[in-house]
Amino acid sequence: MKALFLLIAALCIAAQDFQQAANEKAFEERMKGVTLVGYSTRLDREGTFGPERYKIDSVAKSSGETWIFKARMTHEGKEVAVPIPITVKWAGRAPLITLEDFTIPGFGTWTAHVVLSGNQYAGTWSGKNGGGQMFGKTVKE
Repeated sequence: MKALFLLIAALCIAAQDFQQAANEKAFEERMKGVTLVGYSTRLDREGTFGPERYKIDSVAKSSGETWIFKARMTHEGKEVAVPIPITVKWAGRAPLITLEDFTIPGFGTWTAHVVLSGNQYAGTWSGKNGGGQMFGKTVKE
């Protein structure tokens, strides 16, 4: 009976590992050449701001929960490619992008928690001058 229990437990763990590997591969493919297009709010102001665009060339798992996002940002009128290490956690099959007091030179220090579901995203953000919500869709380039 104990051996049967151990076999069932091992099969469940293997199935979870297989599903997680499939989730990660799908995430990597889905995030190639996408732009997050959407809007944000500020806690201290009414209304929405945008549209805003966050360009992502690719994502690749680095180690553990850390992924490298190759993003494009505009700084002083020039678009620059920036590799950003970001923690990705999972809520079932939906990735949750997490930044905690992360400094991007020339752009500031940010905290954000953003969930991606299908071709939509939604989350919260905060920085030196406030915070709010963000939401929108992912668009393939």
